[in-house]
Amino acid sequence: MSQPGPDSSPDPDDRPWDEVSRFPTFVDHLENEGAFSVREIIANLDVEIPVDGIVYHDRGIRVPGYDATFVHEPSRGRPAFSLEVDTVGPRNAWAVFDAQLGWDLYLLRTEGVSALAWVSDEEYKTEEATHFRTKHDALAAGRFSFGVFCYSGSDWDERVARIEGTDAPAYLKRDDGTPVIPQNPSEFYDYIGSSATELRQTGGGAPPHLGILELEVTIN
Repeated sequence: MSQPGPDSSPDPDDRPWDEVSRFPTFVDHLENEGAFSVREIIANLDVEIPVDGIVYHDRGIRVPGYDATFVHEPSRGRPAFSLEVDTVGPRNAWAVFDAQLGWDLYLLRTEGVSALAWVSDEEYKTEEATHFRTKHDALAAGRFSFGVFCYSGSDWDERVARIEGTDAPAYLKRDDGTPVIPQNPSEFYDYIGSSATELRQTGGGAPPHLGILELEVTIN
């Protein structure tokens, strides 16, 4: 994948991400390559970002893993791509996205944390356009539904211990940022108000403008 290029939009005065860069032609590149992982993307950057593990962010759901891979999905009846998480322990996590919605992939950086976030034109237009002039501005303010956070050292060890201390498929974050740690699958699905089957078939009840077609978050 080619290096991300700086977006020329002015930076907001108050934002959680100090640096926001956009990768050009994300979906086209994925279609040509077939697949690429988060670690591959990070390894090919000009900046050094240590990665011992990642956490997939799907709105309030957090799934720790050792890597995550974007995959072109040519057999879905519509243009689509997926993200598959190499999870910690006997967990399964993947999501399928509608590739027709005009996606951009961004690298976000701030002190001690980096992330990749992908945002569709439809999400920006529906949820953020009245508040932020560009996607760049929305991303800089932390406004995105899907992302992969990169961690290393004790920060990663903490997230591994958090999920390994439960039999749940994932943990969650409240809007104020505090974690919710279900202890088993039943607690997890009760908290999000969905069964595993409903979650998979509806993309977690996401509205159409978010572009998520399926979402699997389970534990064996």
